[in-house]
This record gives sequence, C-alpha cells and structure tokens, in this order.
Amino acid sequence: MRGILMLALLLLSACQHVAAPPITGEIRDLRSGQTLTPQQLVERLQKPSRLIVGEQHDNRDHHALQLWLLQSLGEQRPQGSLLLEMLTPDQQLRVDDVRHASTPPADLPGALAWQSGWDWNVYGPIVRFALTQPYPLLAANLDTLEVRSVYANPPTLNGSRSNAPSVKGTLLGQISDSHCGLLPESQMPAMLAVQQQRDRRMAERLLMAPTPSLLFAGAYHARKDVGVPIHVLDLGAPEAPRVLMLAQQGSEVTAAMADYVWYTPATVAPDYCAQMRKQFGK
Repeated sequence: MRGILMLALLLLSACQHVAAPPITGEIRDLRSGQTLTPQQLVERLQKPSRLIVGEQHDNRDHHALQLWLLQSLGEQRPQGSLLLEMLTPDQQLRVDDVRHASTPPADLPGALAWQSGWDWNVYGPIVRFALTQPYPLLAANLDTLEVRSVYANPPTLNGSRSNAPSVKGTLLGQISDSHCGLLPESQMPAMLAVQQQRDRRMAERLLMAPTPSLLFAGAYHARKDVGVPIHVLDLGAPEAPRVLMLAQQGSEVTAAMADYVWYTPATVAPDYCAQMRKQFGK
C-alpha cells in the first residue's frame, strides 16, 4: 500500500513539473514582496479564472515568455480560451476557419489578414501554437471602423472606476508620452476615448470568454489601476482578473498596477520619438 501511495505522489509531482522558461529574470509577487521561481508563478497563475499578461509590444523576450506561459499553464489544467489585443472582430471568422481547417494554410498571416503593425516574427509562434489547441483563439480589440467611430464621436463610458479623474489623467499622460508630446491638445480627448473603449472591449470579451481565460495585451491595457481590470469591475464582475506584468529591468511596477511582475533583461529600444519628430517635421 505504501508503495502505491509513493508511486501516486511521484506521478503527481511529475505532472506538476514546469519546464525551464526561455528567459531568465526576477519574478516578484507584488502583494507579498516574495521572489518566485517560474514554477511557483505558474502554480499561482493556474488558479484564477481570468488572467491578463501585460507586455511591451516590441520586446521579443516578452513574447517568448507568453508562449512559455501559455504552454505551461495548459500542461497544469485545461485552458479555456486565449484572447489577443492584436486580433480584431473582423478577423475572427478567418481565425475560426483556420482553426477548423484540415490542413494549415501555406500563408498563415495572409489567411488571418494579420495586421502589419504587429510583428508576425514575434507574435507568429504564439498564434501558430494557439491554433493547434482545442480552446478558442479570440479577438479582443476594436476593428478599424469602430476606432474611427469612437474617435469621431466618443461614446459615454459607464462606470465610476473607469471615469475617475486619476485614471483619465494617467492615461492622458501616457498618450502624450507615447506620441512624444507631439499630439495636438485638441486630439487628446478622442485619443483617450479610443484607449478606454479598447479597454472596455477587452473587458467585455474577457468576461464572455470560456474560462480559464487568458488575455495578452499591452502594459497599459493590462494595468490594474487604469486598464482592463477596472472595466471588468465596472461591468459588474465580483473580482478583477489577476495581472502578470512583463517589464524590462529598471521599470517600476507597483502592487497597484499588477499582482505579479517578471523583470526581463533590459534591451536597447529604437528612438521612436526621433522617428515621430521626423514624420511631424519637427
């Protein structure tokens, strides 16, 4: 009897083993301050029904870790769905057709009408893997026509959290910074409306998606204090999704922003502001 119990324990521990991640870095539980191993992180992330992973879009390490997390979580319990900021509603039918096709298309990004603004070289491995899984891959963003409509005629946003002055102020600052201070003040309210309507759409999709659901999105969309989580609460959910923020070493991520942070090695980024000033003739 003792031998059978020992065998059962060995089998259980083998099932719970997590392969080493492709990227090293410090992982912290921001609520307790505890430093975690990758295995401990996966053990915590497999419990919530809704999870958001925030990324820096141009950081290859972050996308490698997202794929590793998706695979590791799926090995611990059945995954319900994966949602991507990079997919829009007008692509959903294409995604579903590819998922159910007997053979994958030769030109997968073409079949998905993948948008050139999202680097296929870094997102492609995640999408390819997700399309082979039994759970759905879901669009989480607004499409181009919806963005234009919001920009031209910003709708009323319901909810006390998402309308808080501190939230709007933080997002306006981020919008200005991301446009290198070159965006005219007259455009700021419309840009804020687009940002928040994107957050609201992601929150709606996350609440509708089969659980456990996982959303990959940019860092500001993921943030607990200004992004999708407050919209989830404004939509009536009893609790906010868990948030893991992927951030470069040297970035500041607080417990107000995320539940966990994974600090990846710092990389040298292109000077986007120089490029933008050139476009604006500055």
